[in-house]
Amino acid sequence: MAIDRTGLAQFLRQRREALQPQDVGLPRGQRRRTAGLRREEVASLANMSTDYYARLERERGPQPSEQMVASIAQGLHLSLDERDHLFRLAGHHAPARGAGSDHVSPGLLRILDRMIDTPAEIVTELGETLRQTPLGVALTGDASRHTGPARSLGYRWFTDSGTRSLYAPEDHAFLSRLYASHLREVVTRRGPGSRAAHLADLALAASEELRQLWDTHEVGVRPHETKRFMHPTVGRLELHCQTLLDPQQSHLLLVYTAVPGSDSYDKLELLSVVGTHKQEA
Repeated sequence: MAIDRTGLAQFLRQRREALQPQDVGLPRGQRRRTAGLRREEVASLANMSTDYYARLERERGPQPSEQMVASIAQGLHLSLDERDHLFRLAGHHAPARGAGSDHVSPGLLRILDRMIDTPAEIVTELGETLRQTPLGVALTGDASRHTGPARSLGYRWFTDSGTRSLYAPEDHAFLSRLYASHLREVVTRRGPGSRAAHLADLALAASEELRQLWDTHEVGVRPHETKRFMHPTVGRLELHCQTLLDPQQSHLLLVYTAVPGSDSYDKLELLSVVGTHKQEA
């Protein structure tokens, strides 16, 4: 497919100008002469240089890669139809939709963007973190940095012992059952040859514990509403986890809260200060 530079530039400008800072979790500021978002704001949201993005709007520069197009689509909070249109304008085939997609819906992003003082994350059905709030990063670390099969928390649970240090020791046995049960359910749902089946094969080859749990064929294990974390800075936290499902993409929004007045509530308040300072350091 050939890139449509004029169509791409026009579409990018139209979508950028249609968005306001508050639509994407940014402060509005005092003076704004630009209609909608500034180019540098879109570039920051898409994790690319302002010059690179500006050249696309000016019908210049090299053809953007599929990864770049996906980042722009997410930064502009495009719907799936808009994302697919952007890919075609850029000269690429649109990615597959559904459980294997990393594109987060605009609605879910809008909710996440407003949770500036709450730990929250968006994950796939395989436990791959796609987005986190700043306090979510302070709580569990930057879970989106992982690549390959290690993107899945369930995979890391059975293959990287350091993953377990963030969770209360008395919960480890239950969490092992939970991740094994969930992975088996996803493999059955998606079938042989799926990403889930490939991930299961890799994890089973690497973990004797998972192989033993897999042989029990246990399904239906569900997470407890309260999750207990062992944070290296503030210590033990007991947080309630509420879940919102995007059925079209099989993405989950996980929101962590503490009971007001509890010790965990005070520690979460402290984490909102020390965690932010560490990220800025």
